[in-house]
Amino acid sequence: MPYRRLPNTDQSRIRAINTALEQYRLENEPGLVFSVKTMNEAEAFLPTFESAHYEYLDSLEQQKQASKKYYNQMHMARLYLSHFIQVLNFGVIRNEIKKEAKKLYGLEPDNFTVPDLSTESALLSWSEHVINGEKVRISNGGTPIYNPAIAKVSVHYEIFRDTCISQKVFQKSTNRYLEQLASMRNEADTIILNIWNQVEDYFKLEPEEIRRKHCQQYGIRYYLRKGEKGEGTGLSEADESEPDDAVY
Repeated sequence: MPYRRLPNTDQSRIRAINTALEQYRLENEPGLVFSVKTMNEAEAFLPTFESAHYEYLDSLEQQKQASKKYYNQMHMARLYLSHFIQVLNFGVIRNEIKKEAKKLYGLEPDNFTVPDLSTESALLSWSEHVINGEKVRISNGGTPIYNPAIAKVSVHYEIFRDTCISQKVFQKSTNRYLEQLASMRNEADTIILNIWNQVEDYFKLEPEEIRRKHCQQYGIRYYLRKGEKGEGTGLSEADESEPDDAVY
């Protein structure tokens, strides 16, 4: 037997309320199928919910674009820093730089591997150590390392650091909009359920197929359970992988 199920996405919640309101406006006697009070509640709630939904989507898209920039800048900062450390190590191996000088960079004198730079915190921390270490070594009379010069390392470090700050701002903004949206979902579901209950109650004396057809015009979605036959009904089998928001 077909069953109805509440929407399980914000877009489908918006669509369900819009469909019911549009059908309400087509009624010859408004308030007959579902009440004027319920209509007013839906009309008052919908713009706020739609606004929260689109603000979240817009913020999420901005965060995605910022993420692309973030990973690109992270790659460049890591590339220049790791290259600088390798050149520093080669200078030590060639006896052009005293190996004790590596301590200025936070590096072990006898360890010639590049530190793990795979995380944001490690990359930022090691960049600071290396940049400061090179400045101290030069101020002590050391010859600057070139190709890459520490200035290049510093530029990409600063760009990445600023990008990290921007990325966190976008993440906080997106999370704030998501929390606002999530706090409104129960009210959306309550409004939809209230409309659906009134609509089904109004058409309850109609034959099954006619009743379901009228109810679908108000946005009620019916599904078949797994294994049920639906030829000629216009119904599809529910996707069991989706969250179970079924109401009977």
